[in-house]
Amino acid sequence: MTRADLDKQPHEVAEMFDGVAERYDLTNTVLAFGQDRGWRRATRAALGLRPGERVLDVGAGTGVSTDELGRSGAFAVGADLSTGMLRAGRRVRPQVPLVAGDALKLPFADETFDAVTISFAIRNVVDVEGALRELARVTRPGGRLVICEFSSPTNKAFHTVYMQYLMRSLPEVARRVSSNPEAYVYLAESIRAWPDQPALAARIAAAGPWSRIGWRNLTGGVVALHRATKAA
Repeated sequence: MTRADLDKQPHEVAEMFDGVAERYDLTNTVLAFGQDRGWRRATRAALGLRPGERVLDVGAGTGVSTDELGRSGAFAVGADLSTGMLRAGRRVRPQVPLVAGDALKLPFADETFDAVTISFAIRNVVDVEGALRELARVTRPGGRLVICEFSSPTNKAFHTVYMQYLMRSLPEVARRVSSNPEAYVYLAESIRAWPDQPALAARIAAAGPWSRIGWRNLTGGVVALHRATKAA
């Protein structure tokens, strides 16, 4: 699986992430120049979590993002399709609840969570609108959604430099750090192919019962936080 325009079948996505699991967190921090920590904190803040609430972290990987959500006092559960990522996460963060789960068929009852989030994973789902509807299914009326995902830098000059880094430098850095550098060629292409901020907001609106949709750019638009509320 090397091209971003390939049909992203769940077993292919899972196998790809199984192959990068052991050094995934380190590789991401290196490639993001340490900005990933701030992105996770911003996601937690955007969710507005309160102690005692329940939040689902889809595409949680090794649970580093789930662990960050739990700092709010909410009960945070991570779900991921990759068993390799989950195994790696359970070794490092045994206190974080992590379960196997497909974003298109989550193993939870209707209206279980006060908030749901997915970080850097929705672009790897074969049916984005289906995932958005499934996230709505497990969220209570009035509950919150936050999507943290790579996006489009708003400054044209920075956008050009960023795309050059993405397609040239990122795979080269990954070869030095990652346990499966070829996966990062695909990941770089998937970022380039992903819709920009207004286009993703439109997809969220079209997917179902999400309202009050908006976004905030992080790191000049390299990443965007999209927030929505499930209609009551």
